[in-house]
Amino acid sequence: MKERKRKLLSICCMLFVIAGMTGIPSTESKAASQLPMIDGSYLTYEEESIGYDTKLTRGDNLLAGYSKSRRRGPGLLYAGGTTVATRTVAEVGVAVIVERAQNKDETWEFYDGWQKFNYDVDKVSSDKEYEVEGGYFYRTRCIHSANGDMSSSFTNGVYIYEPFNPDPDPEP
Repeated sequence: MKERKRKLLSICCMLFVIAGMTGIPSTESKAASQLPMIDGSYLTYEEESIGYDTKLTRGDNLLAGYSKSRRRGPGLLYAGGTTVATRTVAEVGVAVIVERAQNKDETWEFYDGWQKFNYDVDKVSSDKEYEVEGGYFYRTRCIHSANGDMSSSFTNGVYIYEPFNPDPDPEP
């Protein structure tokens, strides 16, 4: 009798978990499906986007990596990335690539890129702030490495508004 109750309770719990999991993605996918997407990145008007890494190689040196894009104001963009190793390793690196696109584009256009390596540590971060042309969505892509283990990450596109430009020649 106890075994039968345990099985029934286990089945009920499993069904509850499955029902809860299927309800969450359907709500998110409806909202996300309404946004345009280029190469896996949604074009958003959010102030910030963070992308988390997807492992490309197997290994035990690379713990995590992320990319970040943030609108600092009209015509201002912050972009950067971080790589974290599982422990102190010989070399930890992050390569940061900034791309831009407009709403009707089908691909991202290269804007800027750089890389940074730290040695005998467990993490590396690198970021820059730019004055950029408004009217574009900007995203950050990163390649993360720790002693040969690699992963990559990318953000959604963050819209940068045109800077306010008061009339340079006002009437007296």
